[in-house]
Amino acid sequence: MKPLLYVTLTLSLIISNLYGQKTLTLETTVLTESEVAVGLDIPWELSWGPDDHLWLTEREGSVKRVDPQTGVVTTVLDLTDEVLSTQESGLLGMALHPDFDSSPYVYLVYTYEQGFSLTERLVRYTWDGSQLMDQVILLDEIRAGNIHNGSRLVISPDLKLFMTTGDVGNSDLSQDQDAINGKLLRVNLDGSIPSDNPDPNSYVYSYGHRNSQGLTYGPNGQLYSSEHGAQSSDELNLIEVDRNYGWPNVEGACNTSVEQSFCNAFDVKEPLIEWSPCVAVNDLAYYDSPAIPEWEGKLLMAVLGGFVKNPRLSVITLNAEGTEVLAEDRYFQDYGRIRDICVSPQGVIYFATNGSNYPGSGPNKIISYTSNITINTLDITESKSHISLYPNPVKSNQSMTLDSDQSLVGGQYTIIGYDGKGYLHGSVEAQTMNVSTEGLLTGQYYIRVQQAENSITQSFVVE
Repeated sequence: MKPLLYVTLTLSLIISNLYGQKTLTLETTVLTESEVAVGLDIPWELSWGPDDHLWLTEREGSVKRVDPQTGVVTTVLDLTDEVLSTQESGLLGMALHPDFDSSPYVYLVYTYEQGFSLTERLVRYTWDGSQLMDQVILLDEIRAGNIHNGSRLVISPDLKLFMTTGDVGNSDLSQDQDAINGKLLRVNLDGSIPSDNPDPNSYVYSYGHRNSQGLTYGPNGQLYSSEHGAQSSDELNLIEVDRNYGWPNVEGACNTSVEQSFCNAFDVKEPLIEWSPCVAVNDLAYYDSPAIPEWEGKLLMAVLGGFVKNPRLSVITLNAEGTEVLAEDRYFQDYGRIRDICVSPQGVIYFATNGSNYPGSGPNKIISYTSNITINTLDITESKSHISLYPNPVKSNQSMTLDSDQSLVGGQYTIIGYDGKGYLHGSVEAQTMNVSTEGLLTGQYYIRVQQAENSITQSFVVE
């Protein structure tokens, strides 16, 4: 029997303010915060691209590409007319082909309306250097719903696509071998079934899942998933081929007599760790960089907060074999619901927030934390767009100065509240200009500067 929860308290940390930026001090490493982008539309997937840009999906139906140096956001695919976004459905998982130069493919999962039903599909797009083009449907007519759509994607070292599917609120599907819901699927990159799957006529790799929304390769090349429980027993699982993970007959560990009987009869794989009541575990990433030595070789898990309203980034320490959780340390508990996380080759942490309330209120941001240990520095030589605002904070009914580069002159600016409402707007008439804050109440806002398909944002405070 596994313990219900094995967790340590967060390491001692110091949050300070250095030149207006938060810092986090670990044992010896200092991490510095930056706000990369704000005002996004419920970001769901955040990935570091082989082109040294951030790629993200927004649940309403857009794929965006973000320059991590400047925060410039470009829409590269707009599926808002095709995607049906409801409570938890929409444009969800994404994976980029690891050999992007020769195979510039982006894989996506989204829900759409078919008749009177929600349906999910797995598709592939081709990157032409500026847009995603030429949709190819790889897997279609997957049962979807307002809840529990899974949809996390990862490409394996042997170039197979793993995709999680949720039980869409019908828990019986998870044990149904003829259904692909409540499963982990293994798919060839052309959409066909791998001949070495447990059943060569089925995409199913493992089953008995409820709603897995985290998936990553960790130490020793092992595959891990995080899975939403019902009201208890969120799980971190070590994935094994053709194993049953128990749902709905087993929640978390096999720790009741009924569950033990089912586990013995159906070879159920218990979770490495579980959380009760549910904290809403989400994306997983493996931190394998010397930039943050305290976290090297550990799993990072985005946590939305769940019933206990405790959102965070969890740093999970495993044993040398990757088969046991030794500790969980918790960070970044004041950013609201942390949906997704990715790590750059330089060891920079990026995470996407979904506001403070379910299913995705504002502000929706991308935040980065950069170590004071520098590795593999990118050579940035080309001219980059930028904006800056000062003073920040600004007094109510005073003006701010907006500085931008020449490429943004002629664009439009909008001042938006964290409630999503636009308050003031105008034209960017010069590289340096005054922007009025007349009529803005005390609170937090951001300014968005839009030029063609590109936008750039910065938060500010009115006091």
